[in-house]
Amino acid sequence: MEPDLVKSSLFYADQRLCSAEILSPSEVRARIEVAVLNFLKILTSPTPAVATLPLVSRTSDNSGLRHGLLSDVSSVFLSHSICTRSLTRANDAKAFIRVWKVMEICFQVLHQGKLVTQRELFYKLLSDSPEFFTSQRQVNITVQDVVALLRCTRQSLGIMASSRGAIIGRLLLQDAIFQRLAEDRLFNQIPCILITAKGYPDIATRFILHRLNQNFPDLPVLALVDWNPAGLAILCTYKFGSITMGLESYRYACNVKWLGLRGDDLQLVPQHSLVQLKPRDLQIARSLMSSKLLQETYAAELTIMVEIGHKVEIEALYCHGFDFLGKYIAGKIVQADYI
Repeated sequence: MEPDLVKSSLFYADQRLCSAEILSPSEVRARIEVAVLNFLKILTSPTPAVATLPLVSRTSDNSGLRHGLLSDVSSVFLSHSICTRSLTRANDAKAFIRVWKVMEICFQVLHQGKLVTQRELFYKLLSDSPEFFTSQRQVNITVQDVVALLRCTRQSLGIMASSRGAIIGRLLLQDAIFQRLAEDRLFNQIPCILITAKGYPDIATRFILHRLNQNFPDLPVLALVDWNPAGLAILCTYKFGSITMGLESYRYACNVKWLGLRGDDLQLVPQHSLVQLKPRDLQIARSLMSSKLLQETYAAELTIMVEIGHKVEIEALYCHGFDFLGKYIAGKIVQADYI
């Protein structure tokens, strides 16, 4: 990394690892003011120009995997490589303006001492600036741009995650499996907390798991995911965080273990319950195999999936009866049969 690239950012540190800081409202407001003043300084200089916004690059080329010094938790990290948003580039112009719009709202929210969800932020921006914000995704990406510019967490910006997940009773589950095990009251058989993010892991659920992992590092966090590339991708997102979370990724990583299904369990599943891998599955598999995250045992499972060309959903175990799943999970936990 060239020094001038590092120093091209507004707020840089000397270490290779780049992460978002937890700052007070006054510190965040000060950083926003610095960004505004720097922008105006360039505009009013003897040789005025439209400034670019130096953001920490959120790409796989700028990412790596760091291992915890005091725990088993590993997480994705970003280096100090910089990308830019520019008002003069056609594809960037609206994204450039969105950053200022979000910073403006965050400045107001912090001044008022409030917190808003990203959904609330979307509706506010949709109302104030409909020509720039037409989807929740645009808001989510822009929030990450602001994090990458100011080097502070979204919580420091006054933005909180709203969870779509549910917790009762330290198992990660699909929603349907969650309902089954809740009804079977698995937590009365095996001391555990059942957690579902109802699909792809949302920020709030991942943060809860991260905190549980910090407070109770000796207790395993176990994931029951389908035996397929998408299930493994979800597991890795819980385990390492994600590049899309950029500088905040370390705050959402959790030392999660794969409870099952796994290749050794295929004998429990009828042949007709195996589902052929689709092109999207193979695409996810190739992406995982080429990543820096996949540990050897996970890669071995993925290799088997690709070789046999099929995947299996957890619900396939219901061929043994609806009460089988709870017994299966309890047995796995007692035998510490997870990786």
